[in-house]
Amino acid sequence: MEFVIPSTGNLILFVSAALVLLVIPGPAVLYIIAQSVEQGRKAGLVSDLGIHTATLVHVLAAALGLSALLASSAVAFSILKYAGAAYLIWLGLKKIFGRPAPVAVDAVPQQRRYARLFRDGFIVNLLNPKTALFFLAFLPQFVDVGRGHVAMQIVFLGLLFTLLGLVSDACYAFAASAAGRWLRHSRGYLTFERYVGGSLLIGLGITAAFAGNGKK
Repeated sequence: MEFVIPSTGNLILFVSAALVLLVIPGPAVLYIIAQSVEQGRKAGLVSDLGIHTATLVHVLAAALGLSALLASSAVAFSILKYAGAAYLIWLGLKKIFGRPAPVAVDAVPQQRRYARLFRDGFIVNLLNPKTALFFLAFLPQFVDVGRGHVAMQIVFLGLLFTLLGLVSDACYAFAASAAGRWLRHSRGYLTFERYVGGSLLIGLGITAAFAGNGKK
């Protein structure tokens, strides 16, 4: 089967629109910033990778038409919406009431910690129906129907958007970790961040539960 991509003009428009959308912080970006400030650059990058691995699932769903089914079913949308919101709230409560992480850890706990960060980022974005609907509404606008293979073009655009998102969110992770590096040396900040970070996650969950459809 011939590999088909949108026209050059459509690709230029798509990249321009995608970059504008990506520089505007959404819940996923705020989540990456929170992890980067608290646990450092690697934690932010692992969270970034987890989030955009879930993005690939949404891209595939959009190409297969599953997002259209989600958009047409109020029950399916609500289930995913509230499940994702509940997971964010649970992460926030766990952060506030859980035991503080030790300052120094050996290699094995670090590996487990990064695995949890990847898992949490993946689940947070996977259970966000707004991301699925975003791709359903956004990607088809840049498809060149005359070239055929619409699903293939949607997958290509989705992969391109995911790559751009990985890079832009990594920039947020680098910036946030740089600011957090000196903040983490303050014992007072560690206590402050524990409650603020947990409250941020809870706030993101509440926002996700009550906000309308929009950007991820």
